[in-house]
Amino acid sequence: MAEISYRRHRFPPVVIQHTVWLYLRFTLSYRDVEDLLAERGLDISYETVRSWVLKFGPVIARRLRRHRPRPSNRWHLDEMVVRIAGERMYLWRAVDHEGEVLDMLVQRRRDCRAALRLMRKLLKKQGFVPKLLVTDKLRSYAAAFRRLRLTCPHKQGLRSRVDDWRGSLRLARLYCYRRLSPVPVSQFAP
Repeated sequence: MAEISYRRHRFPPVVIQHTVWLYLRFTLSYRDVEDLLAERGLDISYETVRSWVLKFGPVIARRLRRHRPRPSNRWHLDEMVVRIAGERMYLWRAVDHEGEVLDMLVQRRRDCRAALRLMRKLLKKQGFVPKLLVTDKLRSYAAAFRRLRLTCPHKQGLRSRVDDWRGSLRLARLYCYRRLSPVPVSQFAP
C-alpha cells in the first residue's frame, strides 16, 4: 500500500492525523472539531477538516484495521429499523462477544437475502467461520445459516451482545445524519 503523502499541506502530519481521528472516533461534527482545535490554538476551518477526513480517513482506517487483533470466534448479529431521508431501512450489525464491531450493513429489507448478504460479507471480511453465532428469533438468520451450510452452533432468542453495543440508537442516528443514502457503512467501520 502506498504511503500517505502530506506534502503541500500547511499543517504537520501529526495535526492532520489527530484531526481525522477526532472526527472519526467521536460523534462530532466538522464544526465541533474546528472548535476543539481552536481551543488548542489551531486555526483550521471545518471545510479543511472535511477535506482531510475525505482524503486521509479511508487510508488511516484501513491501516488501523490491519493492525487490530483478530476478533473472537463468537459473533452476535442483530438488525434494527432506522429512517434515512424519511425512508424506512434496516441497519444490520455484527459484533463479537467482546463488543468489537465486526461489520454493519444497511438494507431496505429484513429477509433471508439481506441476512445472507451480511453473513457472506462477514465471512469474507473476517476470513474464518465463528464457533458460535448468536441471533434474535428472526427466521431469516436461520434460513441464511442453512443456505451457507455452516457447521457452527447457532443460538437464537438470546439477548444479543449487539444490544449492549455503544448505545445502538446513538450510532444509528449518527449513521443517518452523516450518510443520507444506503451506501456501504464499512468505509470507516472496523
